[in-house]
Amino acid sequence: MDTETSTHEPADHAAIRAEAAAWLAQHWNPALDSRTWLATVVDAGWSAPSWPVEWFGKGITPDAARAVDDEFKKVGAGGYGQDVTNLWANTVLAFGQDELKREVMRPLLLGELDMCLLYSEPGAGSDLASVQTRAERDGDEWIVNGQKVWTSGGRQAAYALLIARTDLDQPKHRGITFFFFPMKQAGVEVRPIRQATGDSRFNEVFITDARVPDANRLGELNAGWWVLQTALMYERAVMGVTQRRDRDKEKAKINRDPTSEWSAPVPDLELVEFARARGRTGDPIVRQDLARLHCMRMVNEWNGRRAKALMEQGSSTPLASLGKLAMSGILHFAGRLQVNLLGPEGALWGPDWPDSADASYALHNAFFTSIGGGTDQIQRNIIGERILGLPKEPEVDKHVPFREVKKSPGRTLTR
Repeated sequence: MDTETSTHEPADHAAIRAEAAAWLAQHWNPALDSRTWLATVVDAGWSAPSWPVEWFGKGITPDAARAVDDEFKKVGAGGYGQDVTNLWANTVLAFGQDELKREVMRPLLLGELDMCLLYSEPGAGSDLASVQTRAERDGDEWIVNGQKVWTSGGRQAAYALLIARTDLDQPKHRGITFFFFPMKQAGVEVRPIRQATGDSRFNEVFITDARVPDANRLGELNAGWWVLQTALMYERAVMGVTQRRDRDKEKAKINRDPTSEWSAPVPDLELVEFARARGRTGDPIVRQDLARLHCMRMVNEWNGRRAKALMEQGSSTPLASLGKLAMSGILHFAGRLQVNLLGPEGALWGPDWPDSADASYALHNAFFTSIGGGTDQIQRNIIGERILGLPKEPEVDKHVPFREVKKSPGRTLTR
């Protein structure tokens, strides 16, 4: 145990830190394969220690749980911190019924269930409260019809977090319900969308008379908007601070696999090495840009720590939006810098020009973060209203029954 750290923290934190350290000394073995180790951590309650004991936690405070994280980091063991970073499991824990929790919590913590988000629609992207996908009650099930778009991981997903309209006579924010929706069923069609990078990580999802049990409902009927806010908070916090990649792996994928997952531009230190290899470190503008990028990342990391601290206390925070918007700007800046370091060569593409293709990919792929998890414009609205205290944008349809709200051209509500 780090005695210097323990003398500056409450006794209960020091005790849980000592318990975690002792457990790791007995169980941690770097030779273990990651799946076996993760199962060991989850079943012992260390993966999400601030959760209740009956749901794979230790029942300790969020602050004490971060002391546990510290001990895992010291020995290089993974599997910790899922009470902050696991979007899917945190949402189910907060709003799921016990029957659903017993079925999916452990598989979610073990990463055994591929998941996706069914939020955005062709007429409801930035304004998610305008979703028109319908869910109608049929006994102990709901029948779902509608269309979703920009769905990452939709082709592999076993389940989705779905928002659907369940009451047309309530205002748009109040007639929505949140579901843990099974994807592998008749009536769910997933079509890939080709991006500017050549990837197809996004998808359209068409839902026709598909079913979801009422036991899979998250939160109260017609109160899905507030469940969604919690889920978005986790998503934005993760997107704001954790996006990194292995450059060597990405360089091997110049001919991009259309099913590959998104990854962020080259880390700062590797950009410094890249600039050195290109003979550009003597350029004062390049040096200034490298320093600026480093400072931007450091400040955003500090902001991310603030957001996590609030989330660990169980409160929602607009700081997650600040971090996500900042990360979007960082990725665009890093992409432009990577291209600029190549000079005219940066305009080339193809397997004969791997550095140029990699830089072009980073530049174009930065737009993923500008859209996914809520657009940059939406994050600015949230920051303006909830951090800066600026007036809200007018919403003329906020209190109007959704049945009477003017819909997007070419789309009409059915049933």
